[in-house]
Amino acid sequence: MGGRRAKYKQAPPAPLRNPDEARPSTKKLGKRKANVDHEPEATINSRPTKKAKADEPPASKKRTKDSEKVSKIKPTPTKEKSKPLSEEGESDGWEVASDLEDVDGFAVDSLDDLDMDEDDDLLRGVPEELDLGSDDEEVELLPQKGRKSKQAERPTKIIPTASDEDSDEDSEDEDEPVTAKNIEFRSRALDEKAAREAELDIEEMQNAALEGSDEEIDMEGEGEDAEAFHLPTAEERAEEKNHVADVHVVQRRMRECVRILGNFRKLGAKGRLRSEYVEQLVSDVASYYGYNDFLAEKLFQLFPVSEAIEFFEANEVSRPVTIRTNTLKTRRRDLAQALINRGVNLEPIGKWTNVGLQVFESSVPIGATPEYLSGHYMLQAASSFLPVIALKPQPNERVLDMASAPGGKTTHIAALLQNTGIVFANDANKARTKSLTANVHRLGCKNVVVCSYDGREFPKVMGGFDRVLLDAPCSGTGVISKDSSVKVNKSERDFHLLSHLQKQLILCAIDSVSPDSKTGGFLVYSTCSVTVDENEAVVDYALRKRPNVKLVDTGLGFGRDGFTKYRGKTFHPSVKLTKRFYPHVHNMDGFYVAKFKVERRAKIKAGTQEAEMSNVVDADEQQDVGFNSDEDKAFIEEGKRVQMKAKGLRVPRRRQSDIAGKVVKAAA
Repeated sequence: MGGRRAKYKQAPPAPLRNPDEARPSTKKLGKRKANVDHEPEATINSRPTKKAKADEPPASKKRTKDSEKVSKIKPTPTKEKSKPLSEEGESDGWEVASDLEDVDGFAVDSLDDLDMDEDDDLLRGVPEELDLGSDDEEVELLPQKGRKSKQAERPTKIIPTASDEDSDEDSEDEDEPVTAKNIEFRSRALDEKAAREAELDIEEMQNAALEGSDEEIDMEGEGEDAEAFHLPTAEERAEEKNHVADVHVVQRRMRECVRILGNFRKLGAKGRLRSEYVEQLVSDVASYYGYNDFLAEKLFQLFPVSEAIEFFEANEVSRPVTIRTNTLKTRRRDLAQALINRGVNLEPIGKWTNVGLQVFESSVPIGATPEYLSGHYMLQAASSFLPVIALKPQPNERVLDMASAPGGKTTHIAALLQNTGIVFANDANKARTKSLTANVHRLGCKNVVVCSYDGREFPKVMGGFDRVLLDAPCSGTGVISKDSSVKVNKSERDFHLLSHLQKQLILCAIDSVSPDSKTGGFLVYSTCSVTVDENEAVVDYALRKRPNVKLVDTGLGFGRDGFTKYRGKTFHPSVKLTKRFYPHVHNMDGFYVAKFKVERRAKIKAGTQEAEMSNVVDADEQQDVGFNSDEDKAFIEEGKRVQMKAKGLRVPRRRQSDIAGKVVKAAA
């Protein structure tokens, strides 16, 4: 009731109106009030005369006060109010306007009741001089505002598109709880979404490659304002090595060298060779990332210019923490749920493995949980899963792991064998077998035999294995993010020695495989290195030395193919079946995997062999050329003495007759 009284409040002299009595029409009331105050002569085409302000000071004040009250008070439409208004011919949509008419005391229908102010002089101009175009525009803008206000109440997208439907379905699916029924559908939807995003990424990369030339032209234009790039000479480079270089200057120079080498014909400076830019870039990479010059150049030559920088940059970032589920004791789903309850944030690594989990963050030490101590999982890099997946051992097989410490791959093999068959875990370093034995016991592997032999002696110790895994010792250029000391402690001599050792080990591993195996006969060679000397060169050497061996598909659905040509070297065409993994591409440690199939050696008939020899050498010459044990006896004994010294055994003294014979031969 307070709002109604304030709205219809009259002047103090007038008595208050009874709310139960019927009120006259607002228009009539306004006209009557106007007639009482002032009664002008009604003319059709005449405008009302201007009133003196001194005559009606209280009326104007009253109007302003009443208008302020009306503007502050919002009308609340009810059924009782709408009935009398509809009877008098007013529409429901103009209730506010009618209230304003009541307060101001004039009707909209007639212009005779309007009070004129000093601004009326502006309205008395010639009609022809008015800008009708502007008035029309204002009239058109008014309904547009109304349309916008109505549109604001409606949804932004009236006509749903395919993307809208997908987004609605995704939002509905996200709101639904995860159950056993809809989990498969949700996983498929996520896979489809990832595939669409991958296609969009490929399109963006292609568009960026097409626009690359335009951007280079723009950068050339911007070069006028910026400082011109100056390629240092050999003398300036030598002087720069004597003192510490500015990091920002080196970084900018690397960026400019990469840009110029990407389009050397257009951007290269006149009189400067491409090799000069490459040498400068390699030198800057070595100083910026902390490599020695030899290793920086060796790794730089493996990739294109832009990709090489990505590789060096990826080595500065640590790889994700991954764990492998021990299927001998638990399932991955149960393990994930148990770790999530302990505050571990994780998810599956990918579709290529069904036992791997990637850990993002953990509120507890991931290597000291009760699940870890009870052998439910093993902390293991994702790249270490690959050789065992490629080996693919079958139950009841005899498997050899030639370099097994600390036991991640060995326990993985035992889990795939389901504790059947037998696994020989060998490692040349006896001190490392302690951690190997501890992990074997913790994970509950009952079919593992731990031994410590030099891998080059293993065919003599034991052979006839169905499958052999050789994770050869290497330079570690694929795990620089874990061991940064590789950047400075590797030289050219180290790579020669390692490649020679790897060639010996791979031949011994091939000889340890049984070609008569019904289910196996496979060898997997792997390294945690990315250099060609330790990977493709070793595999090609094994193919040349063992004709009964061939390369087969690794069974890994991702990874880059091995090199068949590299810096003038040509390898066997089947080397393409091997797989390479890089940290900047696959977000895992650099790795190399090759899989061999060992077959029976072809037997050569005696008749054909004698016929071939007779065509080359005469029979008389064959009789003259023979092995005389008496003459070579001294050399044989001396060779045995050297071998015993190398093994640390006590060497017997030489006989006096042998020494006298040597003196006689020397005197003759």
